[in-house]
Amino acid sequence: MTDVNIVKIGDGYYYFKLGQLLKDKHITLNKLITDTETDFKVIKRLINGDLVRIDIFVLARICDYLDCNISDIVEYKKEADLVNN
Repeated sequence: MTDVNIVKIGDGYYYFKLGQLLKDKHITLNKLITDTETDFKVIKRLINGDLVRIDIFVLARICDYLDCNISDIVEYKKEADLVNN
């Protein structure tokens, strides 16, 4: 089972992949929160996709800590691209 949350917004889908990334890297939510000094609610929203906006500074901190790219955490795919593939 995958820990990727998919949220439809407008003409596409956002894939929130932080939960799966943490699982793959064997890093607990508490460790990420503590080591990156990021609020629990912010991390949970990034995992669940319950966001209004994304703070680029938070993403940068998490990417640096996890040694990953932004697209490893959040990805956007247009609905038309999904239908054509």
